[in-house]
Amino acid sequence: MRLGLSLAIIGLTTVATYAATADQAKVEAALKDQGYTHWKTIVLDNGTWEVDDAINTAGKQFDLRIDANTVKITNSIPE
Repeated sequence: MRLGLSLAIIGLTTVATYAATADQAKVEAALKDQGYTHWKTIVLDNGTWEVDDAINTAGKQFDLRIDANTVKITNSIPE
């Protein structure tokens, strides 16, 4: 029984990880579409993607907040 439960948990974790990775790829594509060339980290927190140290084509750096449903920037904080 324990082995079955453990395998089920591993399976669910794998599915959740894959979904987050696929969503993160959408966020990265949206960042590139909006003129950002690179960034430090992207983390999902309570329905908002947090992007640290995103740099745009002008070389300016921002911390960004992106809505997880619409993949639109909701907040841009200059560094």
